[in-house]
Amino acid sequence: MKIKETPSRIVFRIINTILMLILAFICLLPLWHVLMASFSNPTVLSQNTGVVFWPLSSPGHPATLKGYQLVLRNVGLARGYANTIFYVGVGTLLCLFFVSIAAYCMSRRKTLFMKYLVVLLMVTMFFNGGLIPTYYVNKTLGIVNTRWVMIAMGLIGVFYVIILKTSFQQLPASLEESAQLDGAGHMTVLLKIILPLSKATLAVIALFFAVGKWNEYLTAIIYLNNRALYPLQCYLREMLVDSSGNQEIAISGDADTYNEDFKKLLQYSTIIYATLPILAIYPFVQKYFVKGVMIGSIKG
Repeated sequence: MKIKETPSRIVFRIINTILMLILAFICLLPLWHVLMASFSNPTVLSQNTGVVFWPLSSPGHPATLKGYQLVLRNVGLARGYANTIFYVGVGTLLCLFFVSIAAYCMSRRKTLFMKYLVVLLMVTMFFNGGLIPTYYVNKTLGIVNTRWVMIAMGLIGVFYVIILKTSFQQLPASLEESAQLDGAGHMTVLLKIILPLSKATLAVIALFFAVGKWNEYLTAIIYLNNRALYPLQCYLREMLVDSSGNQEIAISGDADTYNEDFKKLLQYSTIIYATLPILAIYPFVQKYFVKGVMIGSIKG
């Protein structure tokens, strides 16, 4: 049915479009500022106090890639990049594995005490033992100051389990019944029938977990003493908050050309360096967002 275009509806659409464009501009402006500042001349950049809309330069002080050159030479940042990729990759795979199994068990219509199990899991979303008990549990398990503590912390999210459980329950029960008549077991039903039909939800969960794990640094500060195990965000924090990161880059980079003017340039270059993978991956999974997040919003 075609909706009649009344004057009030046209005015609403115009105002709505303008507001959305303003909101998009506000969201993109900080990222654009950081990107353009990372290509600016450090001397001119250090004198600038406003928003950077294009790479800053002046006669005798051209735009430069020196910030990225110094960042790429830094051994600590490269090691942090490798650690973060490991934590995100392994953690995302294990998260999807365990969350899928938990959601499958809870979505079975004949599961005993399922309602009570859901309530019990939801309680953990609002209450936990606290930092000190959690630290002693990890210490007793022997994973403190190891890579596994970065992977294990937050591995199974109850929110993800509930979303995936709802997605599984919306699939026709006849699919599972026909597979069982053909002799398929639970793992076969899960891996070959249910998971392929829930790709949108799995993609959303994978992206949410990966982004959270990519930006995680508090866990590393609490549980890691070995700098060789630090994720990228710890080095980024040192770069933006402390002076140790800038000093390390100055030593590993070109110390003759490094000066105080490079500090801001290095900060902007490091931010782009740290966020580039997420910016590159997001467009490929964005199409699953609406379908995956809206699972369970419509009943019947």
